Amino acid sequence: MPTDTQSQRVLALAAQQGLLRASHLQELGIARVVLTRLTASGQLERVGRGVYRLPGTQGAEHESLATIAVKVPQAVFCLLTALQIHGLTTQLPRQVWIAMPQGSHVPKMDYPPIKMVQFSGDAYTQGIEVVQAGQVALRVYGVAKTVADCFKHRNKVGLDVAIEALKEALGTHKASANDLWRFAKMCRVANVMRPYLEVVGHGG
Repeated sequence: MPTDTQSQRVLALAAQQGLLRASHLQELGIARVVLTRLTASGQLERVGRGVYRLPGTQGAEHESLATIAVKVPQAVFCLLTALQIHGLTTQLPRQVWIAMPQGSHVPKMDYPPIKMVQFSGDAYTQGIEVVQAGQVALRVYGVAKTVADCFKHRNKVGLDVAIEALKEALGTHKASANDLWRFAKMCRVANVMRPYLEVVGHGG
């Protein structure tokens, strides 16, 4: 029966990709009923709206982030979430912070809660790195870009968080002063960051 073949394809894809999107399967010509049947029989597990995985799959460290990355390919993890990914903060943000291009709508998701900021031009496209969470690629701003973003959005994340991130980035050699300065200028926060860069950069 064709549905059996489709079931096998779905399970093979789930094993290969880690997380499956219902919409992706429809593009492949696989009926949604196949997903429903596999979930009902316990062969697949629903992680979030329209996102599935094999049951018992080792939950990736950043599983909720992987769910977002699969559902919202344009999203770039930023600010507090990027600090968390890079190990630059001890805080666990209650929401997942994502950057989207100017004019985007907040993605509709049951879980996790999302905090969206809109970036435009270079502020959105530059400084993106890719981090693997299981088989899913997470797009996240690099350390220097994230620190500059925290200064730019200090009214949202707190100036203390931005200063702490700057100290950590330099102290752990995760970003150089030159990189920080380059992104400070790109994000138009050079004047705000300069005094802190000078103090921290000179070990003060």
